[in-house]
Amino acid sequence: MASIDFWRSRRVFVTGCTGILGSWLTQALVEAGAVVVGLIRDRVPHSNLFRSGVHAHIVQVDGDITDYGLLERALNEYEIDSVFHLAAQPLVRVANRMPAGTFETNVRGTWLLLEACRLSKTVKRIVVASSDKAYGDQEVLPYIETAPLQGRHPYDVSKSCADLIARAFAYTYEMPLGVTRCGNIYGGVDLNWDRIVPGTMRSVLRGERPVIRSDGTLLRDYLYVDDIVEGYLRLAERLEDTSLHGQAFNFGLDDPKSAREIVDAIIALSDYPDLQPVILNQASHEIKRQYLSSEKARRVLGWQPRYSLEEGLRRTMEWYRAYLAETADVLQSA
Repeated sequence: MASIDFWRSRRVFVTGCTGILGSWLTQALVEAGAVVVGLIRDRVPHSNLFRSGVHAHIVQVDGDITDYGLLERALNEYEIDSVFHLAAQPLVRVANRMPAGTFETNVRGTWLLLEACRLSKTVKRIVVASSDKAYGDQEVLPYIETAPLQGRHPYDVSKSCADLIARAFAYTYEMPLGVTRCGNIYGGVDLNWDRIVPGTMRSVLRGERPVIRSDGTLLRDYLYVDDIVEGYLRLAERLEDTSLHGQAFNFGLDDPKSAREIVDAIIALSDYPDLQPVILNQASHEIKRQYLSSEKARRVLGWQPRYSLEEGLRRTMEWYRAYLAETADVLQSA
């Protein structure tokens, strides 16, 4: 995971540190000895940041990614060396319902942070979280990093725009910046039950039939959160190499699965292997097929996923089993 020699005492700013990826990344940085400053808009009590107690070991800056004055102050006051930009509105359905808010956070928030980084005298490396959604619909799959970014729907467009803006800053102002494009992230602490992995986990652990909003055929890459954290850290550590500035890297298992296959794999790990999903076929404005080639990350960064889909899902189910048991006990004792 994180190199203790590299991160010890290094001052790091993490936006989106209460999210699934941001909370695990923050924990890894703290364990490696970094001095972490986390931007927190909403205090989500069940975030891994708070459940793990990691919040007590970081500097917490309360505010929004679209507050330029706050960003400028945080970078300069804490003499930030490294920036991980993960703050975003991450849900496709929410983006379809309120596109303006999604664009405000995902697009404007990105260029405001990068402008603050550009003017900072201390920032030496920046990793910006994009997504496989930034590629939009493509005739040729898997996505490779040179494919055009052509999102069509609100969430996809927000990621395409943020990705292009990030690389514009890197190339125009020679900023030490790298972009990550990941498949679907899964792992413990994701409480967005509309997402297929946590929603299915909760259903099968309760012995209930899981619900698939689509027709079950949507094809995606899935990657366990620990492997994505490793990719982010490895990219950040390599940004002293100026040849990597402005480059994007895909991270995935290179083994796409349909929504139905993911649900069936989760059911197979549960105590109710005979459950059958309810298929609603109601999903709209979603890309039918999207999956990545992570060959570049493997070749250039030496990154390799450590967890198979089955092992990642098994570890994730253990987390949700413990979480649901704990919250049930709390409710019963209340």
